[in-house]
Amino acid sequence: MRVVICGGGNVGAFIAGELARADHDVLIIDVDPERVKQAAVTDEPAGVPWLLADACEVTELARGDVDRADVVAAVTGDDEDNLVISLIAKQEFGVPRVVARVNNPKNEWMFNDMWGVDVAVSTPHLLTAIVEEAVSVGSLVRLLSFGGGQARLVEVTLAQDCPAGDHEIRGLALPRDSTIVAVIRDHHVVVPRGDTVLCIGDEVLVLVTSESEEDVRRLLTGT
Repeated sequence: MRVVICGGGNVGAFIAGELARADHDVLIIDVDPERVKQAAVTDEPAGVPWLLADACEVTELARGDVDRADVVAAVTGDDEDNLVISLIAKQEFGVPRVVARVNNPKNEWMFNDMWGVDVAVSTPHLLTAIVEEAVSVGSLVRLLSFGGGQARLVEVTLAQDCPAGDHEIRGLALPRDSTIVAVIRDHHVVVPRGDTVLCIGDEVLVLVTSESEEDVRRLLTGT
């Protein structure tokens, strides 16, 4: 998979290094000449090429052969730049998958398909969800959003009075546009099937839409 990372700060460099170690074809684009120069000296991340360019400019982004990219990740420290990069990558180069970093959670509403963003990652919101997930039993917690919020990955730890406890998944009458994607039980992942019985204390991960989320909440929490 060819991945172009726009933004070579700590976040971008780390992502690039992890992807390169997984044998993906990775390029980092950064506008800071000192940062690119330093990367050339240290070879960090190892084996990942850097391109000195302004990814907010179509002609500059084209120098990274973005038209051949499977994924573009806009992970600069500036939300405006990340939106511009996402829009250019999607509209000008037809990149199949565009991932954008949200620095200011107040801006997350803009990171949608209108700006070419397929997946928006808001670190503050993600951290909040992880904290909630760690302390909340019987509450539905949003972990990630996709497609401008139209699809979401949610998690619930089944409480003692949960109506879904001791029931097979196929008997729950889940909405058609939702699906249980994983069950974590006693620190082990259970791949859900129709005859999988949900137990009190299970951590249940569900992919929902904005329309089905409330129905799923009622089925798994009773509230």
